[in-house]
Amino acid sequence: MPKVLVLYYSSYGHIETMAHAVAEGVRAAGLEADVKRVPELVPEEVARTHHFKTEQAAPIATTRELPEYDAIIVGAPTRFGRLPAQMANFWDQTGGLWLKGALVGKVGAVFTSTASQHGGQETTLYSLMSNLLHHGMVISGLPYSFQGQLTLDEVTGGSPYGATTIAAGDGSRQPSANELDGAKFLGQHVAGLAKKLA
Repeated sequence: MPKVLVLYYSSYGHIETMAHAVAEGVRAAGLEADVKRVPELVPEEVARTHHFKTEQAAPIATTRELPEYDAIIVGAPTRFGRLPAQMANFWDQTGGLWLKGALVGKVGAVFTSTASQHGGQETTLYSLMSNLLHHGMVISGLPYSFQGQLTLDEVTGGSPYGATTIAAGDGSRQPSANELDGAKFLGQHVAGLAKKLA
């Protein structure tokens, strides 16, 4: 049975919440999902001073584990419209896997969080996605069959390039029901593709 990795980085918990929703969608489709995170690079004292969510249950992933999975769904918040250093650092260590073509043909997808509706969601999704494309992965977005993307009566994330949430400038807004539904839909969709390609 195909296995799916939900790999994330989360400073304040928004992406952590989305990661678990993605995994819920994978499991609803009947596949195994592991939720893991990349290592924090910020010194512990600085992270505490800036109120990072330092206690997160997900284990730390290693690059050598990646070939064990049939699909990898990657999530991280934006940093000025691109992926954060923590996630970039993780993928920068995958050169050996790239050289072997170890991830070629696996399914990949992405999700993100920004402070505002137009705070770089799509550019961040693309910057996450480019790592997967360079590894020869088969990329899935969030199809418009997830009707929540067409919602106009509330402020909400959601993009054809991946699931998204909006955190507010002070991080006070948590993922909405619609955004969590989008994350679950993404997980379920990727699981379906992984089954077809297995």
